[in-house]
Amino acid sequence: MRLPSRALKVLAAAALPLALAACSSGSSHSADGPTAAAEPAKVKDPNTGLLTGTQLKKALAPASYFASGFAADPSLTRDTGGTYQKPSTKSAAKPNCAALGATAWIDLTGIEGVSFAQSSYIDKNTSAELDQEIDVYRGTTSADVMKALAKVVAACPSYTDSDTHTKVTVTGTSTAGLGDDAYTITLTDSAWESGTTLIATHVGTAVVSVLSTDGGDNGAASAKKLTEQIVANLKGKTDTANPA
Repeated sequence: MRLPSRALKVLAAAALPLALAACSSGSSHSADGPTAAAEPAKVKDPNTGLLTGTQLKKALAPASYFASGFAADPSLTRDTGGTYQKPSTKSAAKPNCAALGATAWIDLTGIEGVSFAQSSYIDKNTSAELDQEIDVYRGTTSADVMKALAKVVAACPSYTDSDTHTKVTVTGTSTAGLGDDAYTITLTDSAWESGTTLIATHVGTAVVSVLSTDGGDNGAASAKKLTEQIVANLKGKTDTANPA
């Protein structure tokens, strides 16, 4: 048997680290050939499954729902379309309490969602008003909106009506039987013929908010009826059935 020379042994020893280095760099090899490098994991879109403004618009009560005399106010009809906006949160420690009597009063919570749709109907004969809005939030933020709303009411026991310069009393209470959770706010003023009822309802990742001055009961019955209609329209939607 022929033994290798010392020089061959040295060359073989020197070649071994180079061979190991070659195997550890670049793509790996298997018996079946080279294996491609692993692809980085894809980041899930946080808006996946959430309804867009276009979809939410279809869940609002249609014009046919409203009684004769009511007509939509084009200036208060809007939505976020087929795209999403960036969510934001700001402090609601010092809310503008007078905004409770206006459209988009849910914004007083300081929490802005990724999509929304809203419309407002006015009775040309009585000036009664019915406003409706749906806002959608990521994850469990919709539940945070409901908690923040109760804090807004606690910070706003009253405010001054800019038209009559009189005191508006604000009361709020949790309401059962509407969506996952609901909160009702009542605004009354001795200078008004009738008060105003606001209802916010948590439905999965969405919050439905309505305002009503329609009716001699401070708009309570019509506000509840409109809320029930919108909640029914939302049932079965992907974002409300499976919140992230």
